[in-house]
Amino acid sequence: MTNAAHRVLWTVVALLLVALGGVVLALNLGRLPGGDPGAVLLGTGLRRSWRLAAPWGALAAAVAGLLAAVSGLWLLLRELRGIGEDRRTLVHPGRRGRTRLAAAALTRALERDLTGDPRIRRARVVLTGDPHRPDLWLRVEIVAGTRTAGLREHVSGAIRRYVDTADCHPAHLDVTALVDAGQA
Repeated sequence: MTNAAHRVLWTVVALLLVALGGVVLALNLGRLPGGDPGAVLLGTGLRRSWRLAAPWGALAAAVAGLLAAVSGLWLLLRELRGIGEDRRTLVHPGRRGRTRLAAAALTRALERDLTGDPRIRRARVVLTGDPHRPDLWLRVEIVAGTRTAGLREHVSGAIRRYVDTADCHPAHLDVTALVDAGQA
């Protein structure tokens, strides 16, 4: 599902929930024609069924509420993380079709390339933003006590190889180098 379709879907769901809440509120306040503010909203048949289902009706309502809460939380987390693979996949059109590159694979490859030098203990790469002009955030931890001559060239070469492989030039590049003092 595309981002636009996803936004339309959740806009419709939100509008339906707001409309339902508005109708129930108007019924409760007696603002709708034929509505009595003192009347019970549930019919007698439904109330009778609820009483006959005791205590299992309350348990079923609790389980349904729990499932609704868990599914709502799951949907919220999906929204916060991103929808599908749209934000985590770089797509490059070509003469014979499109090439899709998973951003996670690209970041892992760049991390492996950076840690290929024994002077770099760890590397962390984060790729964000537009797939064609992404923001590239690098954090390298250098082994304490090692010579750093030529290290800048190694990092620059790894970034050049990344740019050539992904065929995209970073809009923003941030490299943070830290000395890993814990493992001298």
